[in-house]
Amino acid sequence: MGEALFWGLFAGSSLILGGAIGLWLPLPRELRGLIMGFGAGVLISAVAYELVDDAFEAADGFAIVAVGLLVGAATFFVGDLYVDRMGAADRKRSDGTSAAAAGTGLAIVLGIVLDGIPESAVIGLTLLEGAGVSAAMIVAVFLSNLPEAIAATTGLARSGWSTGKILALWVGVTLVSGLSALLGFVIFDGASASWLAFVLAFAAGAILTMLADTMMPEAFERSGKWTGLATTLGFAVAFAVTALE
Repeated sequence: MGEALFWGLFAGSSLILGGAIGLWLPLPRELRGLIMGFGAGVLISAVAYELVDDAFEAADGFAIVAVGLLVGAATFFVGDLYVDRMGAADRKRSDGTSAAAAGTGLAIVLGIVLDGIPESAVIGLTLLEGAGVSAAMIVAVFLSNLPEAIAATTGLARSGWSTGKILALWVGVTLVSGLSALLGFVIFDGASASWLAFVLAFAAGAILTMLADTMMPEAFERSGKWTGLATTLGFAVAFAVTALE
């Protein structure tokens, strides 16, 4: 259990690092978009090779995987609609005029937590296989958190959030990430292969929906067609980590 908590906190700690960069090392908007595109590519690779592939092997068939993907996507979609209406529709945007900047603190926190829980819970799930934590998944979550935090921090700072409030937000979300990884390990320890397959596919569906809804549009708006190259590079880096495990 301690290992799941540690790795969940470690992967989530890049949120604090990204918050610090956003506050004290302003980056050009084009570079922020490229970083976000890179992070999206990393997550796409992790979804393909660490989640869907493992789910398919555990389920010994596609039906459970398909159901998990659809339910995960639908769950994130509904949750995202809810936090959007609360005022966190553009929580990962880096300009101060976004809905994230105008939204309530609670809405922003809920939106960011909604984005991060599936990724963090999977870290705990990978430990259930008995071969140790997945390095590829740790790298994927760590790298994808970084541009998200940079973009959101820039927007929040421009809208008037204080430095202390922003950093407290990222520390809190990092703690939630650690707890999510711990719960992923505890709740599904001893679960059947079919259940594990469903949960892995569920997380994959939620993450893919999040990427299409929040990360990729923001990245493309900032960096244009260069985003495609950054995304491919991120995918390649994450795949290399998976291949070397």
